[in-house]
Amino acid sequence: MTGGLKDGETDEEFLHSPFIRKQGNIYKPNNKDMDNDSMSGMKTMQDVHTKEIDLVNRDPKHINDDVVKVDFEDVIAEPAGTYSFDGVWKASFTTFTVTKYWCYRLLTALVGIPLALVWGIFFAILSFIHIWAVVPCVKSYLIEIHCVSRVYSICVHTFCDPLFEAMGKCFSSIRISTTKGV
Repeated sequence: MTGGLKDGETDEEFLHSPFIRKQGNIYKPNNKDMDNDSMSGMKTMQDVHTKEIDLVNRDPKHINDDVVKVDFEDVIAEPAGTYSFDGVWKASFTTFTVTKYWCYRLLTALVGIPLALVWGIFFAILSFIHIWAVVPCVKSYLIEIHCVSRVYSICVHTFCDPLFEAMGKCFSSIRISTTKGV
C-alpha cells in the first residue's frame, strides 16, 4: 500500500490529497486507473457525513404536513352573525401568530440542539442494534428454522398423512341427506 510522502511532495500536499492505494482511490473504489496525476485537480475532500441542507424547504419529505400546520383560522373561527370588533380580530390574529412563531423559535433554541443530540444517539443505537444484533439473529433463526421445518415436514408426511388418508377413506362413504319436517 502507498500512502506516505513520495519524492517531491510536501507535508501540505499530503494532508490535502486523498489516500491512494494500489487498487485505486479509496474514495472512488470503482475507478481502478486513478493515479496522482489525475488527482492533481482535487486538493480538498468533502466530509461524507455532512450534506448541503435546504434552509427554505425544511420538510422536503412532508413528514409534518398534517400534524403541525395549525393556523389562527384552524383554532379560532367566528361563525357568521357572531363577529367581534375588527380591531380585536386583527389583534387576536397578530397575537396568536407572533406568539406561536416566537415560542416555537425560543423552544427550538433552548431544546432543539439537546434533542438533536438525544435523537442522534437514539438512532445510532437503534441502527447499531439492528445491524449488529437483529438482522444476524433473524438470519440465524431462519437458517435454523429451515432445518426444523424439514424435519417437521418429514414427520407430518410420514405419520399424519397415512392416518388422515385412512380417515378420509372411512368417512368418504358416509352420505348425509336432509329433509324438511312438517
